[in-house]
Amino acid sequence: MAPTITLYTDHHCPFAHRVQVALRELGLKFETCLVDITVPRTPEYLAINPNGMVPALVYGDLVLTESGLICQFLADSYPSHLLKASTEAAGALQRFKIGYFVDTYFGKAHPLFDSTVFSNEPDAKMALATQYIEAIVRHVEPLLGDAAPFLGGSNRPTLAEVLTAPFLLRVLMLPKHDGLVPSFVPETLKRRAPNSHRWAQAATAEKSVTAIWDEDLVVKRTLERIEKRKAATYSGGNEVDKGPSQS
Repeated sequence: MAPTITLYTDHHCPFAHRVQVALRELGLKFETCLVDITVPRTPEYLAINPNGMVPALVYGDLVLTESGLICQFLADSYPSHLLKASTEAAGALQRFKIGYFVDTYFGKAHPLFDSTVFSNEPDAKMALATQYIEAIVRHVEPLLGDAAPFLGGSNRPTLAEVLTAPFLLRVLMLPKHDGLVPSFVPETLKRRAPNSHRWAQAATAEKSVTAIWDEDLVVKRTLERIEKRKAATYSGGNEVDKGPSQS
């Protein structure tokens, strides 16, 4: 008998979104409990996850945290197109390539995008956006030469897309909104990193990815975080916004 699955999440959190994508790609039945991460957590949620972060996945009698590890657990538990078993032909190599790709994207490129979003200085925002593009061109683009349209020549999403697509949505969508990300980012990526741009478009078009995507909500929450950071800066306070409680 399959275990009952309950996902504690917030729909504007990209980390929690990853687990939604994994569950939907695997066709698993699950319940959703929304956690408002803009306010202090309730005692009820802290009893489930004492650190207060999202996502948390109640899987039968287990409580699992850390989005990347949850997705890995699900992919390992339910053999599918997301990930080959290490004992399958080329399985160990695929796992290495996915791990290397995800580490590269989040280690070399995406932090620059986040810095772009939350920079309060227009000139710095432009410079950071340019650095993000350069990081994609240098580090990510060469890894997507065989994408068809997904990593490693796959015609269906892999664990790599599960882990990156919620963040790619922001890369492609936030430049449409004044003051968040310079509007030149998508077109420059399309011109200078065509493999990466095609891959990102394919990943973010999947129904598993778009099912709970609410662009207006994400923009609203992002603007709120920016204003919070500005207020802390202008008041001379020591508060540092580390982003929403997520993992």
